[in-house]
Amino acid sequence: MLKLLAKEMKLTASVLSYVFIAFALMAFLPGYPILIGTFFCCLGMFQTFQAAREANDIAYTALLPVAKSDIVKARYGFCVFIEACYFLLTAAVTLIRMTILTDVAAYTNNVLMPANIVYLSFVLIIFGCFNSIFVGGFFKTAYQFGKPFVCFIIVAYLVVGMGETLFHIPGLEALGTLGFDHSGTQLGALCLGFVLFIALTFLSMKKAVRNFETIDI
Repeated sequence: MLKLLAKEMKLTASVLSYVFIAFALMAFLPGYPILIGTFFCCLGMFQTFQAAREANDIAYTALLPVAKSDIVKARYGFCVFIEACYFLLTAAVTLIRMTILTDVAAYTNNVLMPANIVYLSFVLIIFGCFNSIFVGGFFKTAYQFGKPFVCFIIVAYLVVGMGETLFHIPGLEALGTLGFDHSGTQLGALCLGFVLFIALTFLSMKKAVRNFETIDI
């Protein structure tokens, strides 16, 4: 399993999957829907799936003396690794914005979603949707990925729209706090994001393993 994961990271992965981690720095941008950076990270991972299909990577890997279930788990592991790198980088940017830059006029006058703990929760939800809708959808055939990615795009932008809307609703203003005010509410939202990410990823991986076992490579 670890060797397969190393293969995914060193041989299968498109360089864009790593380059697009830098979109986590978009959390510094004022007056911009910063959750879009998360979508770009997913787009980078999509490039790996595309490159792997063109190289017939799945068929090659299936010829190795490995379990078919490990092929699925290794691809999921790669995606989770990229997502974790992105999350840690954007979390560092968020911490800077919530402390050192919290009083900067460009951020205090920003009407769009601020970089705060709730933002990190939405990042996790988008990644969970990617793992469930796109990665899980890909392993229904282990070849076709256009439809699953289009479905993910629709859901991702709905989540972005939700993130940009909720804190404007009366009674939910705490979701748009710039600093550490209402930290209890924000931490609760982050916990919800983690739970959804883990559930969506784990359940879709189990289903993807079952689907892949039935495919005649």
